[in-house]
Amino acid sequence: MGYVTAVPHPRSEAPGSARAGRLSLAVALLSGALGAAVALLSTRQQWSQGTATVAGGAFPLTATGSDVTGVPAALAIVGLAALVAVFAVRRAGRLVVAALLALSGAGIIAAALLGASDSSALDEQAARASGDTSASVDALSHTAWPYVAVVGGVLILLAGLLALRYGRLWPAMSGRYERSGTPQPRRKTPAVDPGRPEDLWKALDRGEDPTGA
Repeated sequence: MGYVTAVPHPRSEAPGSARAGRLSLAVALLSGALGAAVALLSTRQQWSQGTATVAGGAFPLTATGSDVTGVPAALAIVGLAALVAVFAVRRAGRLVVAALLALSGAGIIAAALLGASDSSALDEQAARASGDTSASVDALSHTAWPYVAVVGGVLILLAGLLALRYGRLWPAMSGRYERSGTPQPRRKTPAVDPGRPEDLWKALDRGEDPTGA
């Protein structure tokens, strides 16, 4: 007597893949949202400070992250939008959006690192305060907030990399598809019996014409 060995369907999802998908989804959502919040918060803080000589005296100057560069804040919003949009698309579209998410994080990191030693924002303030376009800031110093923005960029980059690696295992927003991507069959509208008043009322509730006209 022979035995039949059950072979799993090639399209079935392994339990390990399902766990990896759920875990990566949770980590990506948390890191992406937290990274965007951190990056946006850091751009509102003071990044650099210095003094300008005005009428023989020292005039204190400060610059926030948004004064130094608007790139981190803009890319944080783009990254947050991409994090939401990754669930609205499938296959190639999801890869594109995931790549955009990762690039947003990388862009924040690069812009914040460049802004950590930038003095142009304070030089412009010094020129306006002194009325001399060639004036520059003195006693320039920087805070740690640019590096906080870098941390936000790293978190967004991590979310993008997770989306690129495990995004195919994540669910999508579309209600027409199941998790496997198979279209769900549409429910067939029940026939209306003109001789049954309850059928007529149900058809009217569904917004249908029970007379068939």
